[in-house]
Amino acid sequence: MAAARQAWLKPLVFAGGAAPLLWLASRALRGTLGPDPVAEVLNRLGLYAISLLFCSLACTPVQIALGWNWPLRVRRMLGLFAFFYATLHLSTYVFVDQGLDLGSIGKDIAKRRFVTVGFAAWCALLPLAITSTQGWVRRLGFRRWKALHRLAYLAAGLACVHFIWRFKTALLQPLSFTLVLAVLLAIRIGKRAAANRVPRFRESGRILAKWRGQPPY
Repeated sequence: MAAARQAWLKPLVFAGGAAPLLWLASRALRGTLGPDPVAEVLNRLGLYAISLLFCSLACTPVQIALGWNWPLRVRRMLGLFAFFYATLHLSTYVFVDQGLDLGSIGKDIAKRRFVTVGFAAWCALLPLAITSTQGWVRRLGFRRWKALHRLAYLAAGLACVHFIWRFKTALLQPLSFTLVLAVLLAIRIGKRAAANRVPRFRESGRILAKWRGQPPY
């Protein structure tokens, strides 16, 4: 039974990742995007991007807290879906909202801080998407690859700031994402701190045993 669930895991996650785009496309075809369809598409794509990014970031903390290994199998897929929606979000802004007016886009990035931070978040995700394959793990080496992919937390933090500054008067959802990010970081930091305490504890035990003239454990 467990093996069967594992076999269906990635197809189910893929279907879940693609479903929001299909739903948004169906709304566009039915003409139910509201009075400002471009803004609705931008907002929805941004929400899908940050939601999937947080799902990918939650995989390791869930494994740490609950001992479940299956989330690690879909972490890469979730991260790539997050980048996909973030790119659609950016593309909608560049090509549809701004009509590829590079001068206007440049001014927006320079003057409107939520646009600046949002673009920075996408830039942080770009190298992660490029280096998401096993080939890049081998080229960079696992330690450097892992250090690079910690940019995902920077991207998430920037996305939260982008969200907060974009919706200044409706802060419940953006602040909820920020709180979730803080919890995920706390779990990761707690795990690292616990791992660092073990060698120090063992070294203290060796020193104490040596001082007492006893064999270390």
